[in-house]
Amino acid sequence: MVPAAHGNDGGGSIRIPASACGLVGLKPSRGRTSFGPDLGDALGGLVGEGVLTRSVRDTAAILDAIAGAMPGDPYTAPPPARPYREEVGRKPGKLRVGVISRAPGETFEVDKACVQAAVDAARLLESLGHTVEASHPAALDDLETARYFTTMYATNAARMLELLGLLTGKTIGQGDVDALNWALADMGRQLSASDYLATIDWLQNYTRRMASWWAGGFDLLVTPTLSSPPPPLGFFNPASEDPHLVGMRATQYAAFTLPFNMTGQPAISLPLHWNSAGLPIGVQLVAAYGGEDVLIRVAAQLETAQPWATRRPPISA
Repeated sequence: MVPAAHGNDGGGSIRIPASACGLVGLKPSRGRTSFGPDLGDALGGLVGEGVLTRSVRDTAAILDAIAGAMPGDPYTAPPPARPYREEVGRKPGKLRVGVISRAPGETFEVDKACVQAAVDAARLLESLGHTVEASHPAALDDLETARYFTTMYATNAARMLELLGLLTGKTIGQGDVDALNWALADMGRQLSASDYLATIDWLQNYTRRMASWWAGGFDLLVTPTLSSPPPPLGFFNPASEDPHLVGMRATQYAAFTLPFNMTGQPAISLPLHWNSAGLPIGVQLVAAYGGEDVLIRVAAQLETAQPWATRRPPISA
């Protein structure tokens, strides 16, 4: 419908629609784009602002336009060496790439088409001269990830309903929001300040454990963007009798995306694969913190090797 669309990503909400619609979606590093002047951050730093486009070039050019700090920001990402638009077409060099196609923690089965998407992308990267091996950060398999991610969402949901009440001049009740958001807010109201601070401590330790894999010599991680193809409409509608079921379903669906909201690393979904039903299947590339330049160079290389700009899903606006 439009050449580029705004998105923000607190668990995958740029990369998920990019994968499901055959688009490019980059979640920038934490602090790359400012939430000023009104906010310091969103969701305790889990959210990043960006866009969805049809090409790596457009994503890079828009990132140039929106990146940068404002006075009073609580943190900022390191400035790039050059404009991101200039990274498009620049040779990435020979990179060391790890790939994982099974579910983090091996707690469920990933759809075969999503597995194949990551495997094919790894082979394409190898054909382009990169060193590819089956490897990933050990912390990615930590089964506590969902618990602490949920704590962040629950406490922030409780605060959001308070804020909406202040803005509207009325108390927000159960009938004003869907069942899942109400259940999360209710959970958040029962958590203590100590629970929240313990979660921050855990997230910071998790980030260090994840970052050590890149510091140990890897340049890039390749994963499926999602664990299954685009679902039918209504798949994530929460039922009032058990709203948490949809939350668990969404967490599984976004198992490859949400860890990098927790670490603040840049990650991009590319439309490199389609399943037998003609549905787009994205591949996610993740770089070290501040490494959008690496992602853009490699993504542009992949786009040249396997163009996608003219391809459309059979059901498309």
